[in-house]
Amino acid sequence: MMSTFSLILAIITGVSGIFWGVKKLRIIMCNHYRHKKIFFQKSNNIYQQPNNTYSLIISYFSEISEFISSIFPVLLLVFIIRSFVFEPFRIPSGSMMPTLLIGDFILVKKFIYGIKNPITQTTLINVGHPKRGDIIVFKYPKNPALNYIKRVIGEPGDKVIYNIITKQLTIYPNSGNGTTYIQQLPIAYDNIIPSNFVQVFNSDTNGKVESTFLQIRPNQTCSHGIRLIRTTESLNGVAHNILTMIPPGDQNLIKMYDQHTKNLVSEWVVPTDEYFVMGDNRDNSSDSRYWGFVPERNIIGKATIIWMNIKKQKDTTWPIAIQLDRIGNIE
Repeated sequence: MMSTFSLILAIITGVSGIFWGVKKLRIIMCNHYRHKKIFFQKSNNIYQQPNNTYSLIISYFSEISEFISSIFPVLLLVFIIRSFVFEPFRIPSGSMMPTLLIGDFILVKKFIYGIKNPITQTTLINVGHPKRGDIIVFKYPKNPALNYIKRVIGEPGDKVIYNIITKQLTIYPNSGNGTTYIQQLPIAYDNIIPSNFVQVFNSDTNGKVESTFLQIRPNQTCSHGIRLIRTTESLNGVAHNILTMIPPGDQNLIKMYDQHTKNLVSEWVVPTDEYFVMGDNRDNSSDSRYWGFVPERNIIGKATIIWMNIKKQKDTTWPIAIQLDRIGNIE
């Protein structure tokens, strides 16, 4: 699994590094020859150079070389930070609402789960593993060219059950023997109230139905939308807010669940070195329920900070507002 952007950045950084190295070597050689009064001769403290076409071409390429070599330190710093420390991402969909909104710009901490080769994504130094409740960015298993962001629900060896009617999880932690699951993970659902989000459905001329999300106060009405319910979900004490539609859920969705040979349709046993993930917007998230588990090698890092949010108007590419109140740590 290769990261194309990281490969391109590494190549550009390497090329600029070569120019930077050649420049440093030339400076050393020039200083050496200048000291011996062989390479340059001075006249009125100005270096005399032939004024002809050849010298102009040399001067032109020298300026290009100077520019390429000058950006090497910046490229190297960007490459190191992006590859091993933090990487920026933008939230394109509402699958993680209300925790993350469309237009949020986030920083993903990459070293928290291990130091990886930025190009092949192979682990070089193992530091830790994702924990239940972490929000992770990962390469989509069905198409590694796409980056997804979801919350870790099941760790390796866990049994995860999702009730599509009540919208509640049941988790049996890894028992150690892989066959017997007795002790349930303590999961609580509190503060069940109408949220600030309304889901609106629209159909185009071809009959294709698309949905958008409006953010309005609970005391306001929206005749052409469905108000989502906000609930505080606590996974063994790790609390976060989720959104659901008013129960009961659409039982037809269960037909789209990832099929298993040994388990019930709405029941998953997480394999070794893989994770079960879900979006916080439970009825509007393409996640492990539908396409399976996330291999640990696909994980890029943990989402930690929202550093900006740009709110866009529908059907336009121009931002209409920067929401400063969104800046802060991700819970």
